[in-house]
Amino acid sequence: MGGERERTTTGTVRRTELDLLRVTVVLGLVFFHAALVFSPDDDFYVKNPETTDAVTVAAGLGVVWAMPVLFLVAGLGARHSLRRRGPGAFARERLLRLGVPLVLATLVLLPLPQWLRERAADPGYDEPYWRFWPRFLTVRPDLADFPFVLDGDHFETGHLWFVVLLLAFCLLLAPVAPALTAAAEPMAAAIARHPVLLLLPAVPLAAINALLGMEEDFAGWHRWAYLLFFLYGHTLADDARIRAVTRRAAVPVGVMGLVLFAGTAPGFMGGDDPFTAWTPLAVGSRALFGAAGWCWVVAILGLLDRPREREDKGAADAGRRRVLGYLGQAALPLYVLHQPVVVALAYAVVGWSAPMAVKYAAIVAGSFAVILALYEIAVRRTRVTRLLFGMRPEPVGAARG
Repeated sequence: MGGERERTTTGTVRRTELDLLRVTVVLGLVFFHAALVFSPDDDFYVKNPETTDAVTVAAGLGVVWAMPVLFLVAGLGARHSLRRRGPGAFARERLLRLGVPLVLATLVLLPLPQWLRERAADPGYDEPYWRFWPRFLTVRPDLADFPFVLDGDHFETGHLWFVVLLLAFCLLLAPVAPALTAAAEPMAAAIARHPVLLLLPAVPLAAINALLGMEEDFAGWHRWAYLLFFLYGHTLADDARIRAVTRRAAVPVGVMGLVLFAGTAPGFMGGDDPFTAWTPLAVGSRALFGAAGWCWVVAILGLLDRPREREDKGAADAGRRRVLGYLGQAALPLYVLHQPVVVALAYAVVGWSAPMAVKYAAIVAGSFAVILALYEIAVRRTRVTRLLFGMRPEPVGAARG
């Protein structure tokens, strides 16, 4: 989740729209996972006694673009990191920045939601946490589910599937990055001459989701579909010619994405499981979803990527930049922290005698308060905790807020 920068004739300028996208997705996951508490068709850790189908529709509007954008932005960041470090140092840096928080969270954070799931499902379940913890960590190899190579009766990677996939993609990218960089020039030139080629990635994305199925545990996309978004971000997303085509195509491609997404409704609202069924309706709906996702991502990138004609100089603009910079650095720690906090608060709230809207607001507000406090007090202030949560060391002399 590193920063993204663009090369210009005057130096290196941070692409703040990509920082904004990354922060929006990470913070939006609090709203999303809190909503799953009230979803009738999702096996979330804690469920409210009352549910509503409105959550299903709202969730679909998010999953079609949010995690794909996060992988695309991560791929673009990987391009700049590879350029600075080279493949070997890049792989070592990603192992440190992603592998360390992955291990820490697996040991410290991930058992809690599973333990609370057991308690929520069975009121008579009284096993103390300290006894459940080693059972959660009792694992065995499972290479068939690569890159999720550990399995267990109670073990799961939970929301850290994103970190597992991102680390795997980075390590797979490192040895082939020079070849992809060499191929980028003719691909970018071809898209600049024939803008319709910008839609070409929709075809393999549709095929992957249709033929391999959609995976509910990975926000509705097949895991290898995310690899395509990551590779596109690395190879083409920062090319000036591609960005110009994307800006021009944003509106019509966005409209196309809305039409394709609407076309998935019969399949996703039907009786067969749209994620895995082999009926023509289910397969077609998955294909439309994959193509729609690509169109939404292209439209979002194009609409947000507007040339800045002047530098922002006002106090309000400076304040917005500081907030975005603060949250941009916090993106990975907040991602790692958020789901156990949401689940714990949901476990405490669902028993209230209150409307669903009140419970939802309490879970969201409380989760933001807790994860931001944890980040500020327990993560960002020391070199050791920054390392444990995948952050770079604080610059020498930097002022703490």
